[in-house]
Amino acid sequence: MAKPLKVDEVWLARIADLLDNMEFGSLQIVVHEGQIVQMERTERKRFENGSANANTTARYSGETGNRRTDSRSAGRG
Repeated sequence: MAKPLKVDEVWLARIADLLDNMEFGSLQIVVHEGQIVQMERTERKRFENGSANANTTARYSGETGNRRTDSRSAGRG
């Protein structure tokens, strides 16, 4: 039988912190034995096509992607 998930004020603050200012992306929460053990944030940046963004596009062309992932476990943070 599944254990009930325990989410206290500390975890709610951590979740809110990771969601703060996110425009496009996702937050994945990993639960193990009824406790949050890890959170992964994937954020995407979107740029409009056009001549005004040509320099920005060139600057990012050497990167494999423009996303940021933060992983935090229950013992850290």
